Amino acid sequence: MSYVRDGIVLGVGTGSTVNHFIDALPDEKARLDAVVSSSEQSTRRLRSLGIEVSELSDVPTVDLYVDGADEATKHRHLIKGGGGALTGEKILAGAARRFVCIIDETKLVGHLGQFPLPVEVIPMARSFVSKQMIKAGGQPIWREDFVTDYGNHVLDVHNLVISNPVEMEQRFNQIPGVVTVGIFANRPADVLLVASARECRTLS
Repeated sequence: MSYVRDGIVLGVGTGSTVNHFIDALPDEKARLDAVVSSSEQSTRRLRSLGIEVSELSDVPTVDLYVDGADEATKHRHLIKGGGGALTGEKILAGAARRFVCIIDETKLVGHLGQFPLPVEVIPMARSFVSKQMIKAGGQPIWREDFVTDYGNHVLDVHNLVISNPVEMEQRFNQIPGVVTVGIFANRPADVLLVASARECRTLS
């Protein structure tokens, strides 16, 4: 909570790591000007704790965005979207003045791609985008029985070699039918907090 300041607009991510952060927020809510959320799941959790959730369009800026990641490198490039909230997460990360990402040490990797890359797609484009992922060397698997907050599907792409995350993020985002991809490299985390049983390291 050391990054939480009086009078800020706080953005909250989605997932098991962020749930611990959300559960500690009631003690801090009087300090916050507003809270915005990356997903319906996090919104429900925040409201259940008595924390009002604002729409992004109703706040002037997002001062701090706190989220987790499925993978991260020392360059603070991330793979996110294991929980399926990647579009909302990417919007808040892009809107935030400062993005703090919290992971445990097992998620710090030498290069991205061991965790399957989530790609959110418009349902009509699922087959087409899958073929493009195969051409890129990946193995796309449709996350069946799952629909995002925006009514879209998710492809989890295995076995990708992500040697240049910035370039791959840009290239995949240009494929017709792709809403967004789970690579966070063009807008990486500003601060990466890496927790272990012994300590919490800061990479920035």
